[in-house]
Parts: sequence; C-alpha cells; structure tokens
Amino acid sequence: MSRSGRTWLTPSAHDRLTRELALLSGGAPEEGAGPGEFDYIPDKDARDARITRIEEILKNAVVGEAPPDDGIAEPGMVLTVRYEGGEEPETFLLGVRDRADTEGITVYSPESPLGTALVGARQGETRSYLAPNGRTFRVTLVKAVPYGGHPA
Repeated sequence: MSRSGRTWLTPSAHDRLTRELALLSGGAPEEGAGPGEFDYIPDKDARDARITRIEEILKNAVVGEAPPDDGIAEPGMVLTVRYEGGEEPETFLLGVRDRADTEGITVYSPESPLGTALVGARQGETRSYLAPNGRTFRVTLVKAVPYGGHPA
C-alpha cells in the first residue's frame, strides 16, 4: 500500500485478482483464464485467508492510475536503481507483488525493505535498508517513471 492507504495495481493485476476471488468464492473460472492460472484448491483455512487478502487489496485499489511523473519513487512507478558497489542497474515496478510477476517486469512491494527505503526518494538520492539476512544495503534511485511510460 502507499502512504495514503491505497494499493496501486496494474489493470491486468486487478483483473487477475478479481477472477481469482470469483473462483475462490465459488464461481466458475471466467472464459479466457489462462491454463493453470487458478488450478490450486487450498484447504478451507488457506482459501479463506486468500479470499480475505484479495478483498483487502481490491478494496483499496487504485487501478492503473499513473502517479505524477515527478521522479519521486512511489507505488505505480518503474524504478531504476543502482546498488552500492554494483555495476548494472536494476529496474522494477513498485507495486503489489501478490503473485505479480505476470507483467513482464519484476515487482517489489512498497512494504518490502527495499520498497520502504525508496518510497519518497528523489532521483539521485541514496537510501539504506536492512535486508532480511541482516545486511545493510545502500541503493541509489537512478530514475523513476510512471508505469506505462517506461521502455518495454
């Protein structure tokens, strides 16, 4: 989620979560659902937890609405970063990661250690974050552009 409590989703992520919710809630898969897209049948507790998670995401969803093109990192932006000591930059979408690598771009959650560190960063700014393994990393925001305005 963003600082405003809203969750940024691409239109395809919103559609996928909506279809999954319908299926888990007892509906039939919609025509056009990809093979194996929702081919799991979790136990009742897992299914109920998944339904609750999807409902929370969709309740606060901002679908495909582009954030301002101001170079400041926030959900809905494609970020290019360079890690201290790293040669190659990394580019990813800052948004809902929930089974999300279907967009053709890596997705990091704004709630992840990296996402939390970068939200609000300006191009050229360096931030530090503590990784789950206990190491501290320094990362510089090279570029931030709204999703859809980035090269494929």
